[in-house]
Amino acid sequence: MRLTCIIVEDEPPAFEKLKDFIGRVPFLELANGFENALDALHYLQEHRVDLMFLDIQMEHLTGIQMLESMPEKPYVIITSAYADYALKGYELQVFDYLLKPYSFERFLAAVNKVCEDANRKNPSAMPLTHIFIKTEYRVENVSIDEILYIEGMQAYLRVVLPCKKIMTKQSFRSLLSQLPEDVFIQVHKSWAVNIRKIESIERSRIKIGGQFIPIGDTFKEGFHKRINL
Repeated sequence: MRLTCIIVEDEPPAFEKLKDFIGRVPFLELANGFENALDALHYLQEHRVDLMFLDIQMEHLTGIQMLESMPEKPYVIITSAYADYALKGYELQVFDYLLKPYSFERFLAAVNKVCEDANRKNPSAMPLTHIFIKTEYRVENVSIDEILYIEGMQAYLRVVLPCKKIMTKQSFRSLLSQLPEDVFIQVHKSWAVNIRKIESIERSRIKIGGQFIPIGDTFKEGFHKRINL
């Protein structure tokens, strides 16, 4: 699913940072950008967008005042240097709150959640086929269907594909939240698997790609229900 978005930000460096981050994500399309909320409001009266990145402290009309004046809103991700407005933002149903200075990894987690929610609300839309995984030195664009399993290794996760392995410091919870719930399941405190890639199940072990993966006692019942055993 492709999401059309706008930026409402009056600081040029912050605007350029958002523009750069949006350009790195294939499912985001930047439709326009504004340095004040009034111009953005006029634009939204005539154009439909899926997602708005909104600063708080701006002249003439603040981001909070803009949200209060809108009877209908797209997905909203606030980008602000001030944490004080987080509670008010959530009262106004913003989807996420990025506290400046934020990283690309944090930005990516926020927009992935938006895409996941939009896909859930619109089942006829094209499903998400790729995710971005941050490694120590770069961000990798990974095909969801190619992921065989995920292994926890102390401070890291190892994401295993047929032809390579990717190491990331993301948590199980964070990474699994980006993946389709009907395809991926955690089967052990240190393992999650792609159900479609299971070759066989033998006693309390799953075989995927030649690797035997244990099924933890606390995960066994949920796993068996998922695969209708």
